[in-house]
Amino acid sequence: MIKDILNDKPTKVFVALTAFFVANALIAECIGTKLFSLEQTLGISPHPFSLFGQDGLTYVLTCGVLLWPLEFVLTDIVNEFYGPKAVRRISYIAVALIGYAFVMFYLAIHVPADSSFWVGSQREEGVPDMQAAFNSIFGQGMWIILGSLTAFLVSQLVDVYVFQKIKKKTGERKVWLRATGSTLVSQLFDSFVVLAIAFGLGRDWSWQRVLAIGLVNYSYKASMAILLTPVIYLVENRLAGYFGKEMTDKMKHSAMNHD
Repeated sequence: MIKDILNDKPTKVFVALTAFFVANALIAECIGTKLFSLEQTLGISPHPFSLFGQDGLTYVLTCGVLLWPLEFVLTDIVNEFYGPKAVRRISYIAVALIGYAFVMFYLAIHVPADSSFWVGSQREEGVPDMQAAFNSIFGQGMWIILGSLTAFLVSQLVDVYVFQKIKKKTGERKVWLRATGSTLVSQLFDSFVVLAIAFGLGRDWSWQRVLAIGLVNYSYKASMAILLTPVIYLVENRLAGYFGKEMTDKMKHSAMNHD
């Protein structure tokens, strides 16, 4: 029986998509402590601008945004072939495992560090205190963790809802509309929920600042959602070819009719 399950094409693809979805989300959380300049990455000189009375704004983003667009591509693929229940399932799994990872980070930070070798082992490379460096990388504040996980879960559930609403109106047509449209809406929630919780509540940012930085972040995410639309078509076509027309039609019909 186990062999039959593991040889089932939809099961194999679902396991692979779930594994990549969770790994991608966890990596995004881990690298999210680093900020980078999008302008400098693109070879453009930063030009500060003002928004909602907030001066000096530029496209300084967390490295997590490099991976989060892929989460929403995966969300739309799973929604298309497996339905909203499957998306909610993998979203809950991802949140639980990310939460588990943060607990392990906390424990790793607080176990006694080896001061005889490890703490000063990278001094010649410019890191005088490895314990302080470790704390800085993995020791995200509770408000940031709460904001990040809440924003992720809320945006995933919004994405599922909007995707299915559009699909019931358009049927199998206009993949771009339900994929990109659902991502544009869900990323709006993601951009503002994380800032509102992590910095609005956690660090007493003004709501004008939350709105300004949220819009800057959202403009990047919205652009990426549009640019990645062809990837949705590419992956869907490859999966349809792998499953075959009969199985693909059956899966998509089942996904659309089972909330």
